[in-house]
Amino acid sequence: MMKMRTASAPATPQQGALPKTMRALVKERAGPGMSLREVPVPSYGPTDVLIRVRKAGICGTDGHIWEWDKWAQSRIVPPLIVGHEFMGVVAAVGSAVRGVSVGERVSAEGHVVDGTCLLCRTGQANLCERVQVIGVDRDGCFADYIAMPEGNVWRLDPAVPDDWAAVFDPLGNAVHTVMTADVSTKSVVITGVGSIGLMAIPVARAAGAAKVIAIDVNPKKLELARSLGADEVFDSRTPGVREQVLALTNGDGADVLLEMSGNGAALDLGLSTVRNGGRAALLGLPSDTVNIKLAEHIIFKGLTVFGVFGRKMFETWYQMQALVKSKRIDLAPIITHVLPLERFEECFAMLKAGSAVKIVMDVAGTTSP
Repeated sequence: MMKMRTASAPATPQQGALPKTMRALVKERAGPGMSLREVPVPSYGPTDVLIRVRKAGICGTDGHIWEWDKWAQSRIVPPLIVGHEFMGVVAAVGSAVRGVSVGERVSAEGHVVDGTCLLCRTGQANLCERVQVIGVDRDGCFADYIAMPEGNVWRLDPAVPDDWAAVFDPLGNAVHTVMTADVSTKSVVITGVGSIGLMAIPVARAAGAAKVIAIDVNPKKLELARSLGADEVFDSRTPGVREQVLALTNGDGADVLLEMSGNGAALDLGLSTVRNGGRAALLGLPSDTVNIKLAEHIIFKGLTVFGVFGRKMFETWYQMQALVKSKRIDLAPIITHVLPLERFEECFAMLKAGSAVKIVMDVAGTTSP
């Protein structure tokens, strides 16, 4: 990690000269925080694409790494360049690359798979047994440049704004969760309306959900959830939330739970609101072990429970680009801050305080004043 050579593939006249070093936000050692450092520009092989990062989104996973919680301690091996949500422009391509060209706007699937395991060979590459996630298992995108395999690169439609393109990764999480749960004509409870939970509201509406109920503890985010299309919103700390959800669903309970928070109490509450025979799609990442009433909320109810990881490669990418192009969803209210990379400490402070929804870091300085 970060022991990278400078760009080694031969540059074509179109590619021009590349710098030898770049800025990168690095998890240097075990413990809270990150540091902005000067590091070598990553090398790239014959089938790789070197991307000049323009915009990069901050995710809850990055917050786990910043805080150095139990999950981060068990997964992250410093030093590591953090970040997995981004868009940019192709700066150089390897000699065998044919699908993208220098100068094109792109994003990329952040799960780098081996292509040979059982899951990859049976159409479930997002569950690859040896997946490497950028910014988690290998160097990520909070940097001026990132090298990605050509097969991971996604060419962006001109209709997709840069800020939106930078958060296609979490949008893909929301789309994958909604599509997995089969929400059409269903009543849906969403626990946790951080950025992905908020994205799931218009996605669920576009997918035909009959009723959407959002549950969280942040009043401002619940207000935003309502403006994005939630029929009802509840503070989970208010007594009787389960009973109110039952009252809104003819006493039966919701057909579907979309769990986006990773909070054990929220998960248990959400499961309690689902009807017998319902579905639960779980995306939220707990920072530690959680306790749920397994017999009461899952076994005796005959619930179908889905663990949702990443995005389907690349079905979800086609779905989310179609949703954006057709204007079925609007991400502008969810992206509350666009700040330069140098203000990363402020970004993470706002993320922890809950005073921002989705923060995009302007790595290349392309945002107008």
